[in-house]
Amino acid sequence: MIDFLTSGLTGASWGEMVVYTLVVTHITIVAVTVYLHRCQAHRALEVHPALAHFFRAWLWLTTGMSTRAWAAIHRKHHAKCETPDDPHSPQTRGLKKVFWEGAELYRAEAKNKETLAKYSHGTPSDWLEFNVYEKFPWQGVGFTLVLSFILFGFPGVSIWGVQMLWIPVLAAGVINGIGHFWGYRNFDCPDASRNISPFGILIGGEELHNNHHTHATSAKLSSKWYEFDIGWMYIRIFSALGLAKVKKVAEAPRFSPDGKKALDLATVQAVVNHRYDVMARYASSMRKAFRSEAALLKQRARNAQERSVLTKAKKLLSIDEVKLTEQQQAELAQLCAQSKMLNTLVEMRRELRAIWEKTNLSREQMLAQLQAWCERAEQSGIRWLEDMSIRIRRYAA
Repeated sequence: MIDFLTSGLTGASWGEMVVYTLVVTHITIVAVTVYLHRCQAHRALEVHPALAHFFRAWLWLTTGMSTRAWAAIHRKHHAKCETPDDPHSPQTRGLKKVFWEGAELYRAEAKNKETLAKYSHGTPSDWLEFNVYEKFPWQGVGFTLVLSFILFGFPGVSIWGVQMLWIPVLAAGVINGIGHFWGYRNFDCPDASRNISPFGILIGGEELHNNHHTHATSAKLSSKWYEFDIGWMYIRIFSALGLAKVKKVAEAPRFSPDGKKALDLATVQAVVNHRYDVMARYASSMRKAFRSEAALLKQRARNAQERSVLTKAKKLLSIDEVKLTEQQQAELAQLCAQSKMLNTLVEMRRELRAIWEKTNLSREQMLAQLQAWCERAEQSGIRWLEDMSIRIRRYAA
């Protein structure tokens, strides 16, 4: 009896229990990133019905979540990102709230019938979804608790507890919280999403969150050569086995060997398609420009307020003006008043972004404006603007 209570029917050692825990939690992460996220919420791939039913059942047993509710809430997150209507944005609700209470925020939004009605289109609507997975969400995890106790005794209860915390902590807390607060950005997309780590392993590739928000319908989340998306690895395996079919993958920017002096419509299309990459590169150029004359600006600073603005310069120049608060916009204006070069860079960034934001422009008008922008950049005498112009001329369709 004592042996049963300490190791269950399996008689597993502590090491074997740890391995089992890592395996089952990893399967849960794969189910979330491959099936719920990339397949159901964004339609980036299709999975075989047999694999889909396995994922649905597994998620019911290990998380109590239904496909319909998860996909609807995530789609609303993208549609309302970083606004008060975003179900879980740390920018509006605070990082502490989202990190520690992400699961509660999810459950509250899952009760919003308007969200489910508006954003759940195309998700499973069969008998199992409505009469099992949604009707009895806690019975699935309850069965898993009993099974864990039978297999491993009292340690099985701890294993079950880890399973229950895995998604609320890593997905609801880390990805929805830290993924919109800390990390690096490959692309200057409109929201605050960031890549937590270039190695997307622990959370199935979801660590590459800025890449995902930039190319939401891509089945592959890695973008740079040094980034690894383990979820994409599983998708490739499933595809090789005939269990999945990829529908869309984000196209990496392509460049012609030499920049074109006279731009063409293909260049305009490439620049528009990769505008988030363009703006990220521009932000990097602005930071380099600031570093080149930071010492001089500090010497010119006349008071403590101007010196304080200089300490914030890196952040102010990294964020596009449309995402700055009123206070940050005032600080950016003060920074530009201290440096003619930075002022030119900020104005030219504003003009560049306006080229693709003006919806009333024809492709020919956009081409003319982009050509004029490049010419002004090359005549500015600012090395970073000249380099940016050369890069823009090299974008290829």
